[in-house]
Formats: sequence, structure tokens, C-alpha cells
Amino acid sequence: MRVELARAFSFEAAHRLPMVPPGHKCARLHGHSFRIEVTVAGEVDENTGWLVDYGDIRAAVEPVLAGELDHRTLNDVPGLENPTSEVLCGWLWRRLQPKLPGLAAITVHETCTSRCTYRGD
Repeated sequence: MRVELARAFSFEAAHRLPMVPPGHKCARLHGHSFRIEVTVAGEVDENTGWLVDYGDIRAAVEPVLAGELDHRTLNDVPGLENPTSEVLCGWLWRRLQPKLPGLAAITVHETCTSRCTYRGD
């Protein structure tokens, strides 16, 4: 049986978008309570009855969020000089894919109503 598991995480960070048109509100430094969903996909192991332990997902994701993104200005993080949701999705994918076999999607919720999903394409 093929399934997808998703686990949600959050972090607080500031950013500004340097490539937006002059006068755009996102050119100013501002902050977000980012919510991240990490999705893995694959076949359920017949013996364990699961795809992967949710704790294994947490063990891969939390050090990246806590150590590199939480309570930081994202523009100061190497690779996030233009920290749009799209760029952040790709950045997280590159960090997490080697640690999470079966990584299927990264979703970045920048606000309650706005999100971006990257599937490694």
C-alpha cells in the first residue's frame, strides 16, 4: 500500500524581498510565523505497518529549522538572499532530501492563506 505522511513544523523569521518592484510592501523588512509541511511517500512496510516513524521526520527537520532559520533574518542565510516562499521550498528540499528517503513535497506556509509546494521537479 502506497501512502504519504506529512508532518508540520513552524519557525519565526524575518525577511525582505529585494527583487520586488520599487515601493512593494515586501521590500521592507517584515516577519512571519512560517509553517512548513514535510511530506514523505512510499510503500508501507508489512512488518511495521508504517512507512517511516514520524520521529525520524522530526529528527531530520528540526535541526535545520532551529539551527539555520528560526529567529533569523532569512536574507542573511546563504542561499536565501532572495527568500521568497519558492526559493525557501527549494532550499529546504536540498537540505532535507539527503536525510529523508522518500521525500515527496515541501510546503511553506508564509501566511494563513498563502503557501508554496515543491515536489523536487
